[in-house]
Amino acid sequence: MKTLSIIGAGRVGQTLARVWHQQALFRIGQVINRSPASTAHALTVIGAGSAASWPDLQPADIWMLSVADDQISQAVAQLTASAVLRPGDVVFHCSGAKASLLLAPAAQAGAFTASVHPVRSFADPVQVVADFAGTICSLEGDVHALTLIEAALQAVAAQTVRIEAEHKLVYHAAAVMASNYLVTLMDTVLATYQAAGIPLEMAQAMAAPLARLSLENVFSLGAERALTGPIARGDMALVQQQATALTQASPAAGALYQALIAPTQALAARRTHSEK
Repeated sequence: MKTLSIIGAGRVGQTLARVWHQQALFRIGQVINRSPASTAHALTVIGAGSAASWPDLQPADIWMLSVADDQISQAVAQLTASAVLRPGDVVFHCSGAKASLLLAPAAQAGAFTASVHPVRSFADPVQVVADFAGTICSLEGDVHALTLIEAALQAVAAQTVRIEAEHKLVYHAAAVMASNYLVTLMDTVLATYQAAGIPLEMAQAMAAPLARLSLENVFSLGAERALTGPIARGDMALVQQQATALTQASPAAGALYQALIAPTQALAARRTHSEK
């Protein structure tokens, strides 16, 4: 059984290590975190492994760098300088936006490198571990590293998709819009309802079914057929009246509303064209 050691075992690292440990796919080796307390917590979540620091690092077959994006370069530099990295080892990081090219020092030392990004929210790691099956994971990097990691992910019922390194920023931007920006949009929606005098609890009750049904329709019918409302009807006079009123009530919300008009018009035009 190959040994997996982890540098920076945050939520993503803890989750992957635990699901792999539960299925006995890898032996969990050492874990290095910023503090003894965070390392101890990670080991508890994973259910295996031992705490380590850079001076007492031992060799491993696979190295997972689940540190923040801006710490990947430093982590791989330290790993390479530690002299425990061996030719043929696999080193991968878990950034959605960064490619495996950041691991060049490890590749130059003879390691096989890759990046792995589970496409989901890790707000509740315990829940993620419980329902990890079906999670889509994007991968790019060396073929040898990808073959090993892909097999380990598929063994825990994850879905895998390979992408090109040069596409990672655009790929991750899509994930940000689908997750983070959707939260921002709904926060703006709730604030806008409240600006119209609707209490928050009632605003949530009004927005929830609209948002949920719209998302369901996008994924069941397609975005073109899911689009409804004044732009879909061609009522641009109403749209401009709303934009003006909203800008007066909340300049930030008005700017967001205005920014979405042109893309929504383009979507409506696609629908009209497809129906001809």
